[in-house]
Amino acid sequence: AWVLLAALAALSAYYVYLPLPGTVSEPWKLMLLDATFRAVQQTCHLIHYLRLSHHLIVLNYLICTFDKLKSVSSEDINITDAVFDGVEVRVFEPPAKRDERLKRSVVYIHGGGWALASARTSLYNNLCRIMAKSLNAVVVSVEYRLVPEVCFPEQFHDALRATKHFLQPDILAEYSVDPSRIAISGDSAGGNLAAAVCQQLSKDEHLTIRPKLQALIYPVLQAFDFNTPSYQQNMNMPVLPRYVMINYWIDYFNGNYDFAHSLLINNHTALDVGQALSFRGRLNWTSLLPSSFKKNYKPVIQTTGKAEIIQEIPALLDVRAVPLLAENEILELQPKTYILTCENDVLRDDGVMYAKRLENAGVEVTLDHFDDCFHGCMIFTIWPTDFSAGIQTRNSYIKWLDENL
Repeated sequence: AWVLLAALAALSAYYVYLPLPGTVSEPWKLMLLDATFRAVQQTCHLIHYLRLSHHLIVLNYLICTFDKLKSVSSEDINITDAVFDGVEVRVFEPPAKRDERLKRSVVYIHGGGWALASARTSLYNNLCRIMAKSLNAVVVSVEYRLVPEVCFPEQFHDALRATKHFLQPDILAEYSVDPSRIAISGDSAGGNLAAAVCQQLSKDEHLTIRPKLQALIYPVLQAFDFNTPSYQQNMNMPVLPRYVMINYWIDYFNGNYDFAHSLLINNHTALDVGQALSFRGRLNWTSLLPSSFKKNYKPVIQTTGKAEIIQEIPALLDVRAVPLLAENEILELQPKTYILTCENDVLRDDGVMYAKRLENAGVEVTLDHFDDCFHGCMIFTIWPTDFSAGIQTRNSYIKWLDENL
């Protein structure tokens, strides 16, 4: 029994342990979180393989079931569910203050690879409640539909419809919101949707009310190059390894998993893929990234690749899905921007490159970079997934909003 126990302990330690950079905050807690994610994901993929259910449906069910075990107080904020132009939203309203007429507001779009989580989970419920209280702002959290129920561009359409509905003068008046003090924000895949929505709103000539700010938290912004320095540096980093991010993209586009390896080595944007040529200059990380991020990494540019990938998944080059590929004329129209990035994150360079392109287009940008943090950390502030990195990034994000909104 003792031998079996020792063997089990050794196997558990082997499964949990990952070599992490010395700068990572609370490494052992992160290893445990990642090991839990991997175990759950492997179970869900087994269920998918047995054709009992789609792995993302099972994974989301488990996330929501675990989430129900948590209790987050919201006595100080009025929380209501509503429907904006057919899209479910959750609205967080702080109590009215004496002599106060109008409040500022944030439209928030949650992350989760376009497939997981919800505006109603405690992680996002807690974040939006704290935002509403700290900023004395009305926070609208968008409950867009998820993969595999729907795929691109439906998530984008949901986020856009809900936002445009909220921006109507009569709806803003209903919630006592100042039309000149509205931000659009989101994290990870929600940051992708927030950036895409902002770009689309900037092109709408009939829109009378526009967002004052956009705030993007470790956003995923491109599927053109899966070998940027941050993708190479953090390819096995919790909680978002490179292969997992590629699979999220494939699921989002309802694509074929057989393309995963070709995407990983950039076969879809090889030099002989004509559809990609016009976009290459917009994502040249050798010129967009500072040397501290480029380090000694080299670009991975295939001479010959697979043009059929773009033919079968044209959304890989659709700016509604990959906002980093937008033309300069659209970037010039974007509002004042905040972008939060983490060193230990495959998506770090997406945010840094977008900040640089916006800055080159004349947009005022704040790039808030954290050397000791990892992808997804900002929502991990509730026990047992509470990280100091989560508190640190959340406070910095809210502070910027408070000073600029």
